[in-house]
Amino acid sequence: MPNFNKVILVGNLTRDPQLAYLPSQTPVCEFGLAVNRRWKGADGQPREETCFIECRCYGKQAETFKQHMSKGKCVLVEGRLQLDTWEGQDGQRHSKHRIAVQRFQFLDQGNRPKQQAPEPSVETPPAIEEEPIAGDEPAPPEDDIPF
Repeated sequence: MPNFNKVILVGNLTRDPQLAYLPSQTPVCEFGLAVNRRWKGADGQPREETCFIECRCYGKQAETFKQHMSKGKCVLVEGRLQLDTWEGQDGQRHSKHRIAVQRFQFLDQGNRPKQQAPEPSVETPPAIEEEPIAGDEPAPPEDDIPF
């Protein structure tokens, strides 16, 4: 049976990225992402919820991310969902889902110096097109507009 594990999120950093190095000297960057959802409730009142997600990237991407991002900045991340498990000091087993970031795109224009070209390892994700909602009529071609 085929499997598929892909996550694409747009949100704001909840804290400054933390850069560390593995024993192999591979850079690893961890950061928190807040993704907001807004809608109107049945009573017509605006509602909002925020989902907080932990993220991690490695290698040159980790260094680039740390260099250009800070708390509050907006970013698109693409990656896979990963389950981390560990045993706490109290002997209890703990687990947490996080995003293993494979690609990202800075969405705040002020994050990068203008003279610096984008890093080749930071791929721009493909454009995301919204699926039409069932029952929506597609827009008529321009030559069919009656005015």
